[in-house]
Amino acid sequence: MTSRRSLLASLGTIGTFSLAAPFSRTATAATGGRSGAVILSTWDFGAAANAAAFARLAAGGSLIDAVEAGAMVPEADPTNHSVGYSGYPDRDGHVTLDAVIMDDAGGVGAVAALEDTMHAISVARRVMERTPHTFLVGEGATRFARDQGFPQQSLLTPESEKAWREWLKTAKYQPEANSEVRGLTPARTPGGALDHDTIGLLARTADGRMAGACTTSGMAFKMRGRVGDSPQVGSGLYVEAGVGGATSTGLGEEVTRVAGSARVVASMRGGATAQQACEEVVRHIAKLRGDAIRGVQVGFLALDPKGNVGAFCLLPGFTYAVTDAAGRTTVLKAASLFKA
Repeated sequence: MTSRRSLLASLGTIGTFSLAAPFSRTATAATGGRSGAVILSTWDFGAAANAAAFARLAAGGSLIDAVEAGAMVPEADPTNHSVGYSGYPDRDGHVTLDAVIMDDAGGVGAVAALEDTMHAISVARRVMERTPHTFLVGEGATRFARDQGFPQQSLLTPESEKAWREWLKTAKYQPEANSEVRGLTPARTPGGALDHDTIGLLARTADGRMAGACTTSGMAFKMRGRVGDSPQVGSGLYVEAGVGGATSTGLGEEVTRVAGSARVVASMRGGATAQQACEEVVRHIAKLRGDAIRGVQVGFLALDPKGNVGAFCLLPGFTYAVTDAAGRTTVLKAASLFKA
């Protein structure tokens, strides 16, 4: 086990952050053997997404069917201001969506800066299945959605518009760890309903095949045109046959700098467990960025073909949902590199 002294030396001096115990296993689900994880997703609201994904698998759907169905749940939830309908807008008042869907056979589709369309994950799937491309953005993505029969629908709800207009009074552009909604009612609690952003999902079958999805409305009040890690293959999501899958959450710029999810899977390919791979990339970000990541949250989930789970983050507060082969779902808190 890595000692505190050697960990500090390996990371270098990172301001006055307090480091949590290295390589903590307290947040790793006991998911080996037959009861191994089947569905894994970010944040507390992932439990409802997992339920939809599991039901789709149980009904005979494919892995892609399952992760799409799971992602559609928060996309349609008006109480979730970080994904889909009722997402917080950019600083110009436009709600824009990003999403990616991927299987372990190299199939991938993504959209970014999609507007007036509730289910970005479904549009991403159409990109994968009905175009020769992997990624459509902006006006082109929105036009494609209309061509594919997705209805035009305003995503800006009165509650989200109110929050945006309140933000305009100061126009402070400062990402906050775990949540874009600090200070709103109801009160935020660590790991609670307001303490989340992107949803990423990973799913596997008993024979170890895998798929994943990631969808978000992005950083609240972001610059017009900003795209984070979520729809970028290798950043927000990556899946590889025989190795495993990974997804990320938190401040996307920090994930994109290191191609975070691809790095997790590469570590697994090299022999690391899912947990070790998540810890490695978080430590790498901390060492690379130093004081620049003070107060910033980044978290990773990983799932291997046998159902072993990894979860790790920079700061306390990141939760995730694990559903086993019997359909039982548990929401867990991930271990963190820093105590606060």
